[in-house]
Amino acid sequence: MTSAPPLLQVRALSKGFPGVRALADVSMTVERGEVHCLLGQNGAGKSTLIKILAGAQAPDGGELLWCGEPLTFRHPTAALARGIATIYQELDLIGGLSVEDNVFLGHEPQTFGFSKRAAMRSATRALLERLGCADIAAGAIVETLSPAQQQLVSVARALSYHARLLIMDEPTAVLDRGEVNTLFRIIRELAADGVAIVYISHRLDEIRDIGDVVTVLKDGRTIGERLPAKTTPTAQLVQLMTGRNVEYPFPVRPPASPPDARPPALRVAHLSRQGAFEDVSFEVRAGEIVGLAGLVGSGRSELLETIYGAARATAGRVLVAGAALRAGSTEAAVARGIGLAPEERKRQGLLLDDSVFHNVSLPSLGRFARGGFIDARRELAAAAGVLTSLDVRPADPQRIVRELSGGNQQKVVVARWLLRECALLMLDEPTRGVDVGARADLYALVRALAADGIGILLVSSEIPEVLGLADRVLVLREGRVIAESPAAGLDEARVLDMIMAGHA
Repeated sequence: MTSAPPLLQVRALSKGFPGVRALADVSMTVERGEVHCLLGQNGAGKSTLIKILAGAQAPDGGELLWCGEPLTFRHPTAALARGIATIYQELDLIGGLSVEDNVFLGHEPQTFGFSKRAAMRSATRALLERLGCADIAAGAIVETLSPAQQQLVSVARALSYHARLLIMDEPTAVLDRGEVNTLFRIIRELAADGVAIVYISHRLDEIRDIGDVVTVLKDGRTIGERLPAKTTPTAQLVQLMTGRNVEYPFPVRPPASPPDARPPALRVAHLSRQGAFEDVSFEVRAGEIVGLAGLVGSGRSELLETIYGAARATAGRVLVAGAALRAGSTEAAVARGIGLAPEERKRQGLLLDDSVFHNVSLPSLGRFARGGFIDARRELAAAAGVLTSLDVRPADPQRIVRELSGGNQQKVVVARWLLRECALLMLDEPTRGVDVGARADLYALVRALAADGIGILLVSSEIPEVLGLADRVLVLREGRVIAESPAAGLDEARVLDMIMAGHA
């Protein structure tokens, strides 16, 4: 008896763009009902492969087989019609529409050209119940939902096409631990129903937890195929992805100096913002890295936004060099030497369709102005010097930022504040969507900035990252600082216990 062919086979796929060979020889086999993890550094070819599978791009060579039959797409709707649905890292939901409108957008149940609202609402409720999230109302406006709920709406939309293959790109990037567990439960249930999942993540612990097999891409080629997700050594996966061993991702923490030996770069005194955080006080000294640990929604990002002046505090003060900072003014914060690399770098921190050097020079344009005009040569030269020092690749300051990998985009945001010569740099989720090799580079960069005397205030959802980088850690829960300790005196279990108290 002949066994059924694999659900999807990718054979020797290639794809090129002007000056770039994105895929050179990619092969991958996905079986029914498996969670197939796709690993690779930024720029390895993962995004291009996803777009080809989703019907958004056509390959230059190679072939795709679907249940053993040749597969060609001319449009994403053709991929959906065959049962291939993609959930991108940046969700493509329409915030102003309802859940049911988003779930059935473009394929609404109709009679004589009119949408069947009752049928659409009933079908949406059934999909949400299947996902175990019946508490999400079909008529709710999507922009009022939490990031985790929006992620589930995207899964429901994929299932509305009767998806047999679901591609998920960094699906846990904005989720807390409890929400990740919910998503993983849903993935396991879908796999048990025969749905295949292609799961993309830079978090190797997630691969171990949810994956069945792993395919590794490097420089547009498959260099590891159908490796066991739970038993393949981490060192082997890292070596395959990077071509080098990254054994010590966190730089060695220098010996602690006496607190009074370093002047404070920032002092926060009894700061509150209604509905976000309350009565927060702490200091960041020059050359010190202070980490903020807490759940999504604990007030971490809101605290950084308020210090930066993007939101106004309802009580308390922010002091720089002993003088109070004008509340609710980003201009005042920047002028006093405060920089922010925001959580959503693409949406909040970068002009994606502008050049790298324009993004870097943005807060420093006054330095290059003469008689009301910008000296473009000086601007370009200054930005290029900072970019070179951070090893931003490709080494072309006139390249469009959108074309850079996630790690290099993050370096561009940091370069902006180095050019501005800030005294305090606030980093919100600095390695989100950044591959393991680029993470090691960013970790070394953060430590080097602190060694140069810059105060660092770091927010990360990954506790090991906070403990590995920070000199001192503040633990936030429900908008309050509940603990403060040297990082060397904490471990992951202790921090997790503190931030999860009351969330069992």
